[in-house]
Formats: sequence, structure tokens, C-alpha cells
Amino acid sequence: MVTKTPYLTKSRFVAGLNCHKRLWLSFHEPAPYIEPEPGSIQAIGTEFGILAQNLFTEGVLVDQKPWEHAQAVQRTRDLMADPNVPAIFEGAFEHSGLRIRADLIERLENDNWALYEVKSSKQPKESHYWDLAVQAHVMSGAGLNVAKTVLIHVNGEYVRGPDGIDCDLLFTRTDLTQDLKDFLPGVPDQIEKFHQILSSPKVPEIEPGKHCPGYCEFLDQCRAGKPKDWVIHLPNLRADKYQTLVELGCTTIGQVPDDIDLTDLQARVRDSHRSGSEFISNSLHQVLEDLSPPAYYLDFEALAPAIPLYPGTKPFQRVPFQWSVHHLDADGQLTHREYLATDGTDPRADLAEALIDAVGTSQEPIIVYTSYEKGVINDLANNNPDLAGPLLAIVDRLLDLHALIKAHFYHPDFSGSFSIKAVGPALIPDLGYDQLDAVADGMAAAGAFYSIAAGQVGPGQDPEAIRHDLLRYCELDSLAMVKVYQALTERCAN
Repeated sequence: MVTKTPYLTKSRFVAGLNCHKRLWLSFHEPAPYIEPEPGSIQAIGTEFGILAQNLFTEGVLVDQKPWEHAQAVQRTRDLMADPNVPAIFEGAFEHSGLRIRADLIERLENDNWALYEVKSSKQPKESHYWDLAVQAHVMSGAGLNVAKTVLIHVNGEYVRGPDGIDCDLLFTRTDLTQDLKDFLPGVPDQIEKFHQILSSPKVPEIEPGKHCPGYCEFLDQCRAGKPKDWVIHLPNLRADKYQTLVELGCTTIGQVPDDIDLTDLQARVRDSHRSGSEFISNSLHQVLEDLSPPAYYLDFEALAPAIPLYPGTKPFQRVPFQWSVHHLDADGQLTHREYLATDGTDPRADLAEALIDAVGTSQEPIIVYTSYEKGVINDLANNNPDLAGPLLAIVDRLLDLHALIKAHFYHPDFSGSFSIKAVGPALIPDLGYDQLDAVADGMAAAGAFYSIAAGQVGPGQDPEAIRHDLLRYCELDSLAMVKVYQALTERCAN
């Protein structure tokens, strides 16, 4: 609930370090709150934080809602005054117009306290240091002696056992007390600067660019009005070169001057946008012959959760749960097979066996998009030694359509991207990606399957409807490769 007097939170503070416009918008024009979808990065992050509370079994939760800040502060004070409370979860503090909720604080000897921040990452990041520093500053200002500051994060070497998650092994603690001495002195100046920004009646004029994180809630708002061929989409464009192009007044890819040093790919893309014409290499027809039917077209979906789902898996370990295979025979007949894991058990062995059965043991090429599928199959071979032979034989048959297109073809409607989501609709306008809803990309697919496998399907959601959306999405990805191959072949024939 927005009040008349602007105030900072630790999340706004960290956002301000990245972008002053994002800081201002987060208070004055906040995005409407949406409950995180089960299986999403946000939902898993929350789950991770709750799981970390098991490390302090006698801790007490401050359960007031975010908009009940004053009550949360009082509840925290009451718990701190009780010597029988060894740890507090979501303790609330305020100082210098900055409000925080600390993930964990632990009572130490001699009225000292330890501050713990929980992050679902393997290693500390710079933003984590600032996150802890601003919390320590606020808590110290509120009268606490913060003697220790610790990051609780993922132990990347943890392997889930047969009896569930062992929190003592899943989490690792990195003491950042000494490191924060380099950050704490800068906190007051940053607070003052951010208060000035929040107090301004006008939003800071900051152009979106390479500094924008993909998870920013205002990304679409800031990029509204940018052309489809915005110069930032020039492939592999470094931040410094993008800034140079902005200073030269380049808005679109086609406006990039001739005297700017570009890679061959970048120059090819720029020239295609200038002319409005496709680029077709002289050898496209020849390289397409390697993909001639009969051939298979394969697409995988996988998840890599911070909290491992299956015994024998590690945090962030890639676990495929779905594939789609189209087969185009020599007569142009198209058939389709698919696999989607059905329950909460590790699907990898069953998925691998079904894949081997689907593509057979012939030497027919298997078309994929990028090297992702190769990595997935190599993982399957490592995890299932008894299937390694036929799986590695599949790897030997893989051909990368993405690499072929990048080297030999470009269409201005790609808008600088070579993803199948850009390439497919550009060549086949009625392909159907725009009709996908709940599951429209790989991240959404991973989140949707996680919600089913972890038993976290949200209220009002139908697991069978989710499965239907997953199957439809994956099928479209493999079908898109077939259609793209056919479209390229037709161009070579004309």
C-alpha cells in the first residue's frame, strides 16, 4: 500500500543500484502484485527461503504482511526482548526511511546478533553484498549490534538422497562479515541519493539498454515504442558498442554506419535490414542436402531446480522431462511422437528408452536447434550407463539447424534473433507461436512441469490442462524445425 511519504526497502535499494528509473517506478508506479506461478523462479526462491528456516528449528516467524510494517516492527521487538527466542524469521526494522524484513537473525552472546540472507544461488554475487550491507546498516541504526553477516546459499555439490532434502547439506554458509567492510561505508550516501530520486515528481529519464536485467518488472514498459529492429538486437552486440551506436543516433539495425567495426554476422544482418532483403549464401542449397529426408526433428524440455526434485540429482542439475519428435520421410509424409513424464519419479531412464525407440538405430539425420539437445543426450548417457551406447549413437546423428541458418541465411523479420521463436514465424507466419498461452517458452515449460512433479499445482489449475499445454508447446518447437527446413528448401529451388 503506497503512502504519501516515499520510503525505501532493501529490494528497492538493490534495484536502485541497477537503475534509478526502476527505483522510482517501483514506488510511484508499482507493478500490480501477482502471486508467483508454482514452479516459477520467484516461487522456488520463496520455497528456498522457507526451507532454510529448518536450519533454526526453534526460530519464530514474524508473520505480519508486508503492508503491516509497524505491527511487524513491534512484533520483532517483542521477540528480541524474549531471551528464550533464539532466532527470528522475517524480522522487521526501519531506519533512515528504509524498511527491511531480514530473512533470519540469530541471537548470539552479549546482546549480539547474526544476520543471515538466503539466496538460491551457488555463489555470492555483488548484489548479495549490498543486500546484506543495507540490512546491517538499518539494523545497526535500529539499535542492534550486528556482529556477523552470513549468506546462506546452495551447496552445488549436494546430492539429494532417497529420504528427501537434507537441509544441513543442501545449504552452505559463507561468512561475509569482513567483506562487508568495503560496502557499508557507501550505504548512507546511496540511501540519501535514492531518497532524492524517490522524492522527485518526475521519473528519471533513462533509456533501456544493455544494463537492463531480463527480470525487471518494468522492462516491457520501458521498451514500449522501440522499433522491432531496434539496434540493441544486433547479434552479439557489446554494451560499449551499443552505447557508441546510441550516441551516433542509431535507432534501428539498418542505421549502423559502414565505418563501425562489425563482425561478419553483424554486417550481414545490418545489410539485410538496410536492403529489406533476405541473405542467402551461395552454399545454402548444398548444406541443406545433409538434412534431406528421411530425417527426424527433435526438441527437449528440461528443468534444473535449485531444490533437486529427484534422488541422485544436484541443485540446478538439468533433468529432461519431455521430448517431441517429428519424422519426415522421403515421400514428404510427416509423423509425430512425444514423451512427457507422468509422475514425481525421476523420468530420465524411461525418457531415454522411449527416445531410443522413437528414432531407431538407422543413420537418418536427427535435426535439432542449437547444441542444447546434444548436451541433454550426453547427460542422459552419463546418468544411464546401460543406455550409453544407443544414446551416443543418437548424438552422432545430430545436425544443428540453428548453426546452419546463422551461417547461411537471414531474414529482416528475424529482428536480430536466430531463436526458433523468431525464425519460425518469420518464415511461416501462421506457425502458431502467437496462439500459445500458459506455456510459451522453455522457462514457462520448466515451471509448469515443476508444479506438477512437486505437487504444487496452484488453486484452480488443472494438471491435465497443464500437461496439454506442455505437449502442445514442445510439439510446436519440433514442427517449427520441419517447416523452417521446408521453407529454406523452397527458397533454394526458386
